[in-house]
Amino acid sequence: MWLGGIRCYPNTMPRVYLADAKPEERSALRLLLLDLEMELAGEAADWPTTLAEAPSSRADILLVDWDLLPSEPATALEGLRQACPVALLIVLISQLDAREQAAISSGADAFISKGETAERVAERLRAVAAGLSVTEVLPRE
Repeated sequence: MWLGGIRCYPNTMPRVYLADAKPEERSALRLLLLDLEMELAGEAADWPTTLAEAPSSRADILLVDWDLLPSEPATALEGLRQACPVALLIVLISQLDAREQAAISSGADAFISKGETAERVAERLRAVAAGLSVTEVLPRE
């Protein structure tokens, strides 16, 4: 069954592939995913591992840190999208500046600021898993 572009099966959790260079951030995101009852399909700390392992993970959602991308992010994300054509691609960004537009322009389906609270990140991940369109996540002032 398909739900908003996500391959879903009754009574199964969305599968998420997590790519972030920082172990503490991967750990926090891993715990958040488990709390949201999402299955961790795999994880990577660098771009070559992400590109090599994500396709075989059969992930529904790819959660990728912008800072992990090589110098040509658009090309990198296009390669990942070709390798994982049915997965939604969410880019995590550290700073809200021109990166958010670059993430979307580079082929991401959505972006989430790492500066968000855990509750806001969870809210956005739930929305994506529910098949809703998430294109912008701004920090609360």
